[in-house]
Amino acid sequence: MKRLIATLIALAAVLPLCAQSRYNYQKRSLFEALPITGRDVVFLGNSITDGGEWAELFGCKHIKNRGISADRADWMFDRLDPIVSGHPRKLFLMIGTNDLSAGRTPEDIVADITKIVDRFASESPRTKFYVQSILPVNPNIDGYSNRVVNKNELIVRTNELLRAMCSDKGIVYIDLHSVLSDAQGLLNSDYTNDGLHLMGSGYLLWRDTVKEYVR
Repeated sequence: MKRLIATLIALAAVLPLCAQSRYNYQKRSLFEALPITGRDVVFLGNSITDGGEWAELFGCKHIKNRGISADRADWMFDRLDPIVSGHPRKLFLMIGTNDLSAGRTPEDIVADITKIVDRFASESPRTKFYVQSILPVNPNIDGYSNRVVNKNELIVRTNELLRAMCSDKGIVYIDLHSVLSDAQGLLNSDYTNDGLHLMGSGYLLWRDTVKEYVR
């Protein structure tokens, strides 16, 4: 019985990574109702982006948060219409952690991100596109979610591929991984309390790292 209960708990933790949640569709429906304009700067990503109060961090109402918790690169492509059609001035993308936790490869992720980049290049060519590296994780911190497997080596590999893709496409790659990692290459414990998501100090450092590109 104990083994069955443990199995059910493990499955419950993994399932959100395998299927889009109600929260995902709730946020999508809200974003579809909130227009993006040519004056806007968009932060697009998963829960790590979702957790940032970007307009307040930069003191600008035209900076819009389009992060959705648990989102993946292969799901994101299907929710781009309201963003692409608004032709935002700039877009900052970070995506891939949940893909790796779901067993997808770095090559899969970068292929999907390339599709996103290409769609903006085709349908919103005036949008200045920035790809931000995937952040490291830190499984040594109490509270680190068991459903997020330690994927730091794959995160590094994904970032290498992202950097190369950005070089090929002539777009800006922003290395946040190095900024937020400790000497061991893990997410610095000064900036997280669960080994995956950021505390306020982490968001402030993120803001300070990208502000030259935002403005």
